[in-house]
Amino acid sequence: MVPSGSEEDLHQLMDQRKRKRMESNRESARRSRMRKQKRLDDLMAQVTQLANDNNQILTSITFTTQHYMNMEAENSVLRAQMMELSQRLDSLNEILHFLNNGAYETQGFETSDESFNQPIMASAQDMMFGY
Repeated sequence: MVPSGSEEDLHQLMDQRKRKRMESNRESARRSRMRKQKRLDDLMAQVTQLANDNNQILTSITFTTQHYMNMEAENSVLRAQMMELSQRLDSLNEILHFLNNGAYETQGFETSDESFNQPIMASAQDMMFGY
């Protein structure tokens, strides 16, 4: 049996709709792949930016930590110097008390300017991180 004209037209119409649907599906798949690729590119750019931010933060932490350690060392030296100066002050006060009470006359106590001008001995090398 030979298909009639209307059957042939119907068959062509169905083929045409099938081709349109296939083309539409291809286009939809292409757009989906493009959206997926764009999302992947955006995520990769975000990873790069976050890695850069992380490196900057690590550099800042390293700098801050070094600065903190330097300040701690300096504070340790200053504490040691303060203790040494406090001891010297106590000694000088004892000498003044001794001199003001007239005991130097009976004890033969001698003073010289050199004994009061000793340098402060604490240094960063001696006191690194110690209290």
